[in-house]
Amino acid sequence: MVSFELTPEQQLLQETARRFAQNEMAPVAQQYDERGEFALKVYQKAFATGLLNDIIPEKYGGAGLTTFESTLIAEELASGCAGMTTTTLGNGLATIPLLIAGTEQQRERFLTLLTSKLTFASFDLTEPGAGSDAASMSTTATRKGNGYVLQGEKSFITNGGVASFHVVFATLDKSKRSKGVTAFIVPSDTPGLIPGKDESKMGHRASNTTSVRYENVEIPASLRLGEEGQGFKLAMQTLDRARSSVAAIGVGVARAALHHSAQYALERTTFGQPIAQHQGIQFMIAQMARDVEAARLLTWHAAWMVDQGMNASKESACAKLFATDTAMRAATDAVQIFGGNGYMREYPVEKLMRDAKLLQIYEGTNQIQHIVIARHVLDAAT
Repeated sequence: MVSFELTPEQQLLQETARRFAQNEMAPVAQQYDERGEFALKVYQKAFATGLLNDIIPEKYGGAGLTTFESTLIAEELASGCAGMTTTTLGNGLATIPLLIAGTEQQRERFLTLLTSKLTFASFDLTEPGAGSDAASMSTTATRKGNGYVLQGEKSFITNGGVASFHVVFATLDKSKRSKGVTAFIVPSDTPGLIPGKDESKMGHRASNTTSVRYENVEIPASLRLGEEGQGFKLAMQTLDRARSSVAAIGVGVARAALHHSAQYALERTTFGQPIAQHQGIQFMIAQMARDVEAARLLTWHAAWMVDQGMNASKESACAKLFATDTAMRAATDAVQIFGGNGYMREYPVEKLMRDAKLLQIYEGTNQIQHIVIARHVLDAAT
């Protein structure tokens, strides 16, 4: 029988992340958001606390946590600030391809780099003309001697301007679409790798997001990740495994919206009583609570399936879709419960609403998640 009762160790992990979110992230989240500043001091504390690089095996200096345990951390951190949590997610996205397809030499070099000191990495897949349709990417890899030359541009890359290395996807033959895509590891000091400006975003403003240009970037074959033509499959496997963490961020944002809504409803009075006594407000809060619980269970189930080595593509898509839509609904309802105050930056729910929107877009838009789910259902019906 499947049980989601947390072990004492998992409870301690959850409590540690919750305290960190409450004490180190939430109190400064608004100021980092207003300035659009990369929250380096917070990340330094998170690294020292052991809340970064959690899925990297212990042999490389990581915590060796399961995907399920990683989602526990992501939910708690996201309740403090989704933008800061996105930065940690960027490291995880770069880590997963190395865990799936990296050689021992590659893992020793790059995973140890992440765990030996505070270091960031990025997952360079999206392009200006190839977001959801990643197989149509234009970034090219051309064989040259015993290596490759990369040419192209990636966009909306988390940690793009602060990464010490990039996991980048390029095509050897665009006419082959997905079958031409190959993955590479590129250190950031490689000549020709040029990060763009830090984007000014609606939300998640404490994270770093840039374009990354590859101008005749020469790398040895030893930095190819997996085999030629296997890059698209590797990217999809990575996203399937990472989507439960995005879902967990959605749960954390929705949970924060619920918390602030309940507190405000008990404090704010209209018509001689707290607005929490009005049935319309109670229904909104009840629906938030219902959806938070459902989203968490979907997230935990998807993460558990990944840890069991099962194909969790459909379940991860369901979790990501439902949890991030829940975050958006909960944040929007929280602004409504706060009324005019909710529209003001002085109050926390305005930021939650801006942060929630990105969750429906990155790691595969929610429209793409619908397609993924439908294909699995229809394939099973044939």
